[in-house]
Amino acid sequence: MDLNHLASRLDHIAPFHVMELAKMATRLEREGRSIIHMGIGEPDFTAPPPVVAAATRAMADGQLQYTAATGLPALRDAISDHYRQVYGLDIAPGRIIITAGASAALLLACAALVEPGSEVLMPDPSYPCNRHFVAAFEGRARMVPSGPEHRFQLSEAMVREHWNDATRGVLLASPSNPTGTSIAHDELGRIANVVREKGGFTIVDEIYQGLTYDEAPFSALSLGEDIIVINSFSKYFNMTGWRLGWLVVPENMVRAIEKLAQNLFICASSIAQHAGVACFTPEAIAIYEERKAEFRRRRDYIVPALRELGLKVPVTPDGAFYVYADCSALSDDADRLTLQMLNEAGVVMVPGLDFGPYTAHQYIRVSYATSMENLQEAVSRLRVFFKA
Repeated sequence: MDLNHLASRLDHIAPFHVMELAKMATRLEREGRSIIHMGIGEPDFTAPPPVVAAATRAMADGQLQYTAATGLPALRDAISDHYRQVYGLDIAPGRIIITAGASAALLLACAALVEPGSEVLMPDPSYPCNRHFVAAFEGRARMVPSGPEHRFQLSEAMVREHWNDATRGVLLASPSNPTGTSIAHDELGRIANVVREKGGFTIVDEIYQGLTYDEAPFSALSLGEDIIVINSFSKYFNMTGWRLGWLVVPENMVRAIEKLAQNLFICASSIAQHAGVACFTPEAIAIYEERKAEFRRRRDYIVPALRELGLKVPVTPDGAFYVYADCSALSDDADRLTLQMLNEAGVVMVPGLDFGPYTAHQYIRVSYATSMENLQEAVSRLRVFFKA
């Protein structure tokens, strides 16, 4: 076998530039440079004490075996109770599948729904891995240009306009990575209705739904039992490296997803699942809500600070921990600008290149998932950099 001849699907999967910049930054740090990381979307907070204690107990008690492919019943029950308490929704635990992070949830959903040659609509800009999950199953992500006038999101009209005979469904994120913007409840409902009319599927990535700042949070699950929702313990629950997430599907999809999960993953980490149950205790939720307030405080600092530096922020983010900033007044090449910022100012931000061609050269993504002290230092460095 010629191992230089790899599967053709790899031709449709681009490098993840966020991670490439992170590697460059790490090299500079090894050389002794001080680098402020505002690139990767990873909370600077880690799992709180009740969660760590639950993981420790699970290990001490020998709870290390495989779980069911659908996940620990106690964790599925806890998530169901969370939907009831926070969103007022009655989601049966049997519809909740525990996964090895949101990435595994998206992989399972695409494996079940994407046919070879079919198209899935998503906004440009979008999280890059979403289109690659579609490509992995020989589908095609159809990126619909979505500017600030649309809050960088799809609308009912855009879905109607771009739906064609090959379209199978839509993949949305609310709040979004890279923009931190949400889709209004009514607009999301209208999109779901269009997709129903067309006989397609609606997948909504809600991994940042717990980090919604300006309005009461809602879940797309309120729009009907046919909506498929992805969530994760990485962002609101501060458990990035634990690789734990969940998928909510219609009842008639559960067996198919379970079959796929059995074959592709066996199960999510048993230790992470036992720890995950503790995320929903009152003690842990109180900690998460304090941290959420801190993220909002950081947002309220960094957005006006970026504008003062000459970066345009056409839409104030209402969730997640990202700002999508227009750098066109300072540079005609966001990729080149972010490299200069890294090398000359020691500040990591990410060009729009990862998130789709429409905003690739005009926008940069700023992550404020770092301390207020780091944000202030980054602004100080960039003020000097831009003056120079």
